[in-house]
Amino acid sequence: MKNCVREMRTGKGWTQEQFAIAVGLTRQSVIAIEKGRFTPSIQTALRLARALGTTADHLFWLTGDKNDGVES
Repeated sequence: MKNCVREMRTGKGWTQEQFAIAVGLTRQSVIAIEKGRFTPSIQTALRLARALGTTADHLFWLTGDKNDGVES
């Protein structure tokens, strides 16, 4: 599963630590999610999206969808 969590987070000027605290995760969890090594639960995906002011389906997509991360 692909995501744009890192791009959205850095666009808000947040460090991984600041973002982790805001969404109730560890920094290590944020790193794993951003690198695509961990797929969060629906509840966590919704918390991430809310904190970033977007929707979960904007943050996460299956490989092959969204032209591999490049939206048209």
